[in-house]
Amino acid sequence: MIEILREMFSYPFLTRAVVVGLLVSLCAALLGVSLVLKRYSMIGDGLSHVGFGTLAIATALNMAPLTVSIPIVVLAAFLLLRISENSKIKGDAAIALIATGSMAVGVVIISMTTGMNTDVCNYMFGSILALRHDDVTLSVVLAAVVLTLFVLFYNKLFAVTFDETFARATGIKAGLYNMLIAFLTAVTIVLGMRMMGALLISSLIIFPALTSMRVCKRFRSVTICAACVSLLGFSLGVVGSYLYNTPTGASVVLVNIAAFLLFWAAGTLRGRVKS
Repeated sequence: MIEILREMFSYPFLTRAVVVGLLVSLCAALLGVSLVLKRYSMIGDGLSHVGFGTLAIATALNMAPLTVSIPIVVLAAFLLLRISENSKIKGDAAIALIATGSMAVGVVIISMTTGMNTDVCNYMFGSILALRHDDVTLSVVLAAVVLTLFVLFYNKLFAVTFDETFARATGIKAGLYNMLIAFLTAVTIVLGMRMMGALLISSLIIFPALTSMRVCKRFRSVTICAACVSLLGFSLGVVGSYLYNTPTGASVVLVNIAAFLLFWAAGTLRGRVKS
């Protein structure tokens, strides 16, 4: 195993992918707990489709993908939140509306510029070769910002997640912290999309949270367990991808599915033992 890891890290692109992937996995797992409990889990899927459209625009304009994607996806996250709270359009319908529209824009732009070639597969399903040195630097900085903000406002996010009405009654600006969750989620989605792809990035948000909830019941324990599951799942997925020459994003998702089934079985067994 040590020889395999040494061989893997001899490739610079794999080292870059692992560094960014671990950071994104950690950010996604921490935010995923709040998103799943607030029933906003599909916002990740919607924002990833928006990210696909912005990556297509960046490619057409020959601009840095992250520089273009981050502000647009953040604005889309705020728009989704605002529509869900203040409009007759429900949250799932708003996500579908923006997601499909963004995907259509991205496909049209790509077909009119670079053509429908392998770039589309890289956007949809991710590619570890897509990470350049500049992307890694920006990703590390932004991931550090996401983690710092999450830790600083952990108690407020906890309150807003579990009982938003009570949080408002105690003077917490729930709307502001919902916007913070949307902002952090948008940044995390953009950072992970280059590697996981538009269709798979939301799995990093959903699976670790759902998996940890099978055996853990307290918010803090669920959050810590989700972070550990996400980091381990990404690590095993990358190793499996390297050994068997499979797509990285799909390999990570399969490991997360296996972890979910294992935790589900453990939770079911524990419940039967207690009863």
